[in-house]
Amino acid sequence: MEELTEEQTEKSENASGMNTVERAELLLKQDETIAERIAGGASLDEAIDPSNEQYGPHAHPEQVQMRVAKRSLMLQNGVDPYPAELPVTHTIQQVREAYEGKLEAGQETDDVVALAGRVIFLRNGGGLCFVQLEAGDGTPIQGMLSKKEIGADSLKEFKQLVDLGDFLFLKGRVISSKTGELSIFASEWKIATKALRPLPALHKELNEEQRTRKPYLGMIVDDAMRKMVRNRASVVSSLRRNFESRGYIEAETPMLQTLRGGATARPFTTHINAFDMGLYLRIAPELFLKRMLVGGIDRVFEINRAFRNEGADATHAPEFTTIEAYEAYATYDTMATITQSLIQQAALDTFGSTTVTLADGTEYDLGGQWRELDMYESLSEKLGEEVTPATSVQTLQAFADKLGVEHEKVENHGKLVENLWDHFYTEDPHQLWEPTFVRDFPVETSPLTKSHRSKPGQVEKWDLYIRGFELGTAYSELNDPVVQRQRFVEQAKMGMAGDDEAMDIDEDFIEALGVGMPPAGGMGMGLDRLLIALTGATIRETITFPLVKPLSM
Repeated sequence: MEELTEEQTEKSENASGMNTVERAELLLKQDETIAERIAGGASLDEAIDPSNEQYGPHAHPEQVQMRVAKRSLMLQNGVDPYPAELPVTHTIQQVREAYEGKLEAGQETDDVVALAGRVIFLRNGGGLCFVQLEAGDGTPIQGMLSKKEIGADSLKEFKQLVDLGDFLFLKGRVISSKTGELSIFASEWKIATKALRPLPALHKELNEEQRTRKPYLGMIVDDAMRKMVRNRASVVSSLRRNFESRGYIEAETPMLQTLRGGATARPFTTHINAFDMGLYLRIAPELFLKRMLVGGIDRVFEINRAFRNEGADATHAPEFTTIEAYEAYATYDTMATITQSLIQQAALDTFGSTTVTLADGTEYDLGGQWRELDMYESLSEKLGEEVTPATSVQTLQAFADKLGVEHEKVENHGKLVENLWDHFYTEDPHQLWEPTFVRDFPVETSPLTKSHRSKPGQVEKWDLYIRGFELGTAYSELNDPVVQRQRFVEQAKMGMAGDDEAMDIDEDFIEALGVGMPPAGGMGMGLDRLLIALTGATIRETITFPLVKPLSM
């Protein structure tokens, strides 16, 4: 398949020494020159400059010039290369469903259909041309164009103008070719969209750069990427149906916030000119969804974007989709039941089973009842010494030093406990390979969580781990405004001491709690990470358009 070389691509996309406007003007000037040559009667070959002698190495490569010339020729002949409407009567999928396996080799019908798709294969013979069109989901169909059926001039024009990657409209009878291939025997054809850049080679896998920087190419040529987009949509639909069946209402809460809150994380900052004030991109919707509980919306969920100005790796992205849900008169136990149901049902709805096949071909079982671990008990087991909420910071620091666990800038009992626990359980993914709820965290690291009913110094919180990574979390939500203010003050002091992830004091939220929030359970889960759990992909593969650093930087 026709494709640009790496050198040509680099020259085309990295025009060093030229700003964006200068490069765009250069390319426009080259387009105009090609059009002028075509208007002057030049052939396609005469209209282009393969050496780019006139415009230099940062202009269009030869393949693009030729396609620009074909576009200009179509316009010169009064043909729109980008028509607004086409008389399509069927999709490729509909034709395949109606006729697949029902025609013998060589059998013809009088059924006329009109369809369109992207050209992914061309074979131009003398009096008969073959073209393979593909629908957006990858469903193919063959088109056959003969001189006898469409005329010599039309066939000659087809051979001259149509390229791989173009969208092509075909109208004709449904037949089976002599080799048994379901085909459209065309009586009419038309370019539906003229592609100016060639596709990557179908016989080669896209490299990581292509996948992340140009995911639209992956959606064209890589079935796995197409499936990921559709699987993501299926999972979201499943989650929404599950929530709605439980009486939840979907909400949308602010992306721009005056205070950072809802999670301990480093935020992105921005500025609003109208008010001349700084703002944060939200790190979580939690505090606004809880305000809805105060307002009487007893079951509420949101599926939307969140932003955290932290690291990026196989399970972390600065921009991601979060799922949060809150239910009045529920607890973190309720939310564990709901979360397990959400994930298992999403697997069933999308893949047909709670046993999913991962990207490496292995199977992973999400079925059954998931196991539970107590954080303090499981840490004590690994250390060989009992750790409780009463264990001193000095003792915990000594454990950390002995194990080589790094110290944080601002430390307390809770952070040390969690870091020690991470050392034993998250560095080796097989420790938490099966779905596991890790329960009952230190109070210092969970400022929005209700204190445990029977375990002093701990809170009613769980984190869910699947295949060794954290997928979600849930609380029995703190609704005592006095305790909440105390927790916020402790967070603010940690922030003043240098903790970049500490929360601010949100007096408006405390005031809302003062009006009265019912006892509630709440859960949060990353949609992108859920796709990782269900497919074995990386987070960049689950996000359709992941953030990447521009090549020019």
